[in-house]
Amino acid sequence: MARSVVWARRARSLAVAHIREESPGAARSFGSAVVRAARSLSTLSERGRTVPELGQPDVRELLLGRYRLVYEVFPDTVAVLRLIHASRDFEKAWRGGAR
Repeated sequence: MARSVVWARRARSLAVAHIREESPGAARSFGSAVVRAARSLSTLSERGRTVPELGQPDVRELLLGRYRLVYEVFPDTVAVLRLIHASRDFEKAWRGGAR
């Protein structure tokens, strides 16, 4: 069953903006990879692992390079919640909505 994929308001823009500061070309390429990965969740929603820090079976993540694409699976929808750099403190980034 295909699900629709929706994005939390700041999930994509914060991480791509951060990368853009360091390398505009890399931001474009990475942004495309993030969008492709998110789109794939439409049919492969459970492929990511459960986020260890949260322990909620419907909140999962895909590892994309040095980033964690965190999403929640609902019956008809997948919601992309955050894109967090793996070196960041997850709890702080999760609460603050930062990249």
